[in-house]
This record gives sequence, C-alpha cells and structure tokens, in this order.
Amino acid sequence: MAVDNKIIFSMIGVCKTYPPQRKVLQQIYLSFFYGAKIGVLGLNGAGKSTLLKIIAGAEQADEGEVTFSQGYSIGMLFQEPHLDDSKTVKEIVQEGVREVVDLLKQYDGINEKFSEPMEPDEMDKLIAQQGEVQELIEKHNGWELDHTLERAMDALRCPPGDTLIKNCSGGERRRAALCRLLLSEPDILLLDEPTNHLDAESVQWLEQFLNQYKGTVIAVTHDRYFLDNVAGWILELDRGVGIPWEGNYSSWLEQKAIRLKTEKKQETKRQQTLERELEWVRMSP
Repeated sequence: MAVDNKIIFSMIGVCKTYPPQRKVLQQIYLSFFYGAKIGVLGLNGAGKSTLLKIIAGAEQADEGEVTFSQGYSIGMLFQEPHLDDSKTVKEIVQEGVREVVDLLKQYDGINEKFSEPMEPDEMDKLIAQQGEVQELIEKHNGWELDHTLERAMDALRCPPGDTLIKNCSGGERRRAALCRLLLSEPDILLLDEPTNHLDAESVQWLEQFLNQYKGTVIAVTHDRYFLDNVAGWILELDRGVGIPWEGNYSSWLEQKAIRLKTEKKQETKRQQTLERELEWVRMSP
C-alpha cells in the first residue's frame, strides 16, 4: 500500500522499563509517513533495538499508545533471527516470496492434470483456472523468480542455496534472513544493524536497494556512512528521550553541534545569573 504524505504510525508517550528499574524509553513521541527513511542513533543500551521491537509488535510498551494505520505490513531484521534449521538457505529465502512460490507450484499442478482423462467441461474449468493463476504469476513477475532470488542472494553474499541453514555461521544466517525480508517487501521495514556481516559491495547494494524502496525504512546502525547515504531523518535516543532531526547523519552532526553550542551559551548565562544572585544575597545585611 502506498499513500504519500499520510502518517501511518504514531507512538505517543511510550515508556519501557526493564527489571529492576532500568528505564530505557521515557515518553517517546514518534510519527512517520509512508516512505520515510529514518536512522536511529544512541549509545549502547539507549533502547534502539527495544524501540524497533515495540514498533514490530515483538515487545509491548509499559506505558503509552502505539497506533498503526490499517492495511500496512511490517517486517523486521532481528539481531538473532529465528530460522527453521531443517531448511536450506534457498528455502529460507523463498519464505519471503511464499505467495509466488505457491502460485508456481499450483501452476505446475494444473499442467500435470492436463495429462489426465477428463470431460470437456472439466477441461474448460482447468483452462480457466490456469489462466487465472498465470495472470497472478505475471502480476508478481513470478516467471523471473529464480533469477530474482539468485541476484539477491549473490548481492548479499548468501551461502549456496542447497546449504542447510543449521550449518551456517551467525553472519550467514543474518544475511539469509535479510535477503528473505527484503524480498518480502513489507510496507514498513525495520532493520537492526543491517550492515553487520556485510562486505563493502553488499552494503553498497543494500544502500541502493533502500534508496529505491517505496516503503518506510527504520534502521538502527553504527554505520555512519550508511546513514549518510540512506537516512532522510535521524531519531536520536538520549537518556530515554527521542529527539528527531531532519536530514542524514552529517546533517544531524551539524545541527547537534549548533544545539549544543546554544545550550552551552544558555547554561553560561544561567550560571552567571545565579552567581549575581548569590553575590547579591551575600551582600545583603
């Protein structure tokens, strides 16, 4: 679903505390449009991954309200993705395009039935069904599915497709999970450290993919070059509070430097005022 200039998600006054009393999110207010590209920054433990999990519905906020517009899909790359160890790498990746895979299997099954004896009316129904399935396959560019999978798996340096996922390293599992997620094309794409375990060429391919991506992208990453090339907004998490900035990482640095300079001047002025007040009190009889 694609609707320009429409807020599709809102987070109002969201708080999250972990035992015993570690408050990681405090009164978070966040709204975004369809198609926004947002980078999330903050120190380790600032609640960046927690924020993504709450948006994804994988965790619940302790306080506040989370609202989605109806009809939008969401997908997330977790730092430790859950994968079916009985499957191969290709089967894991195909989960991202399950609808198209099922259509192709259905089409093959219909073609096999043509070799069976049947009445003319049954043949007519089968031909009509074949036409409907073929139209859906063409709508999803299904005839090019193998090429699409191969190209994406190669770009992200996934292991050979027939490799059992249980035999893959942690980095290989994340690359397979990322490939599966990107191919599923959710309306809201949540990425937790997406460039981890990617080489320079794969990162460049991912940046180009996300720049052309029609949906919303929210990425937690320490890769500043990635944020410079992808993000249109920065959400800084500082002591549990979310501070939005328009622009990429370099723009955020410039804006923050100005803000800190302004705050320093204000603090200096406030300190001078306090010192004058204190001096006045001391001089009073």
